[in-house]
Amino acid sequence: MTPLLELGSPGPHRDCNAATRVHAVFATFVLATLLFACSSTIRHANAQSSGERVAPNPRLEQIDIKAGMHLIKAEVAADGPTRSKGLMMRERLGANEGMLFIFPDKAGHCFWMRNTLVALSIAFLDDDGTITNIEDMKPQTEDSHCPVRAVRYALEMEQGWFARRGLKAGARLVQPQLFGAAARN
Repeated sequence: MTPLLELGSPGPHRDCNAATRVHAVFATFVLATLLFACSSTIRHANAQSSGERVAPNPRLEQIDIKAGMHLIKAEVAADGPTRSKGLMMRERLGANEGMLFIFPDKAGHCFWMRNTLVALSIAFLDDDGTITNIEDMKPQTEDSHCPVRAVRYALEMEQGWFARRGLKAGARLVQPQLFGAAARN
């Protein structure tokens, strides 16, 4: 029996070999990516189950944010690595301290509390600093906490911080270099 087309043979399907190689390279890339992701997840899960602790995110640069008469000292998580680690493994926050998450684009950025030891409240913020909604988050859970609409900013504080100060959706936080700057661009 003669094959219809041998690999590398000339004919109307001579580009099949190139397409096959491209597909094989792509499939290898996808498989390698999946294997890396799985091994990373397994290493992380094994570290947790063996009692190893994930190192806390080091303290980040801080900015001042005004919330009415209150002054917040917020660490700034503005890139992928700092945003993904957030306040993980921190055992406490100082008075009026929190973390401001800054994203390059407005979207429905959701948060969870895996490896986060401190109960937190998160305020999702419009570009002008107006609070869209506030969610309370329990430590070491994987529940999703999301904004009610696309936002660029989220501010995590000790749980109850906003409520104790009478701050709720519609209140506006002030940080002139950030809030309002994104809206002007």
